[in-house]
Amino acid sequence: QRGVSMSTLVMGVVNVTPDSFSDGGLWFAPDAAIAHGVDLLEQGADILDVGGESTRPGAERVSEEEELRRVIPVIRELSLSGARVSVDTMRASVAAQALDVGASIVNDVSGGVADPDMARVVADAGVPFVVMHWRGHSHTMQDRALYGDVVAEVCRELTARITDLCARGVGRHQLIVDPGFGFAKLPEHNWSLLAHLEAIQSLGQPVLIGTSRKAFLGRLGVPEGAQARPAAERDTATAATTVVAGLARVWGVRVHDVSSSIDALRVVTALEGA
Repeated sequence: QRGVSMSTLVMGVVNVTPDSFSDGGLWFAPDAAIAHGVDLLEQGADILDVGGESTRPGAERVSEEEELRRVIPVIRELSLSGARVSVDTMRASVAAQALDVGASIVNDVSGGVADPDMARVVADAGVPFVVMHWRGHSHTMQDRALYGDVVAEVCRELTARITDLCARGVGRHQLIVDPGFGFAKLPEHNWSLLAHLEAIQSLGQPVLIGTSRKAFLGRLGVPEGAQARPAAERDTATAATTVVAGLARVWGVRVHDVSSSIDALRVVTALEGA
């Protein structure tokens, strides 16, 4: 489907939530979420990232029981179908149960901060752990979008997370870093980070980029004060950011529309081959 020459992995998003910003409710029933995951695999996704809690700005947290009810059946079925599954969670208990039913990567937008037990679960399992730059939960995070030099500060704060996690027994080889596009970031912060991916890569860890359908892409070409384009109309801009990520040879891109990002990476591969 995509050939082995593409160096950047594509992580397809499976939101098992009623309220995610981009596709909330579309795949909320387990059967719908499983079918969507299989569809993303057929489009060429390397990894499926299954999450049961919306982290859009302003979102309130769901209970642990509800999060488990949403994601565990989906992760079990997708893993049985042969998918490489990542669990998108801030809760150690959810991560542990997801790993038990077949997940092989933990993607924590809080980078292990929200649940002090997360480091132990990840260290014990020895699985890859995505550590995102995070400054607080969704209902308050945009109040913390204050930076002098966003690239330097994100790098510094990610370095502190790496140091802390390693001190708690997580292997450095397990860690993948994510600069956290849209999390406590204004549009200009997101663009600065995308323009300086080499700085994030200089931390020495694989890098995951998650720009897909984010609000800063919806503001492109829209007059000041006008409504941003809806999430479903941001896939072309997302694919353009995938080209940027692919040219920078990042480890992976996390996207909602897999096929357009696969095409974007085919362009990168063709360029590099020429």
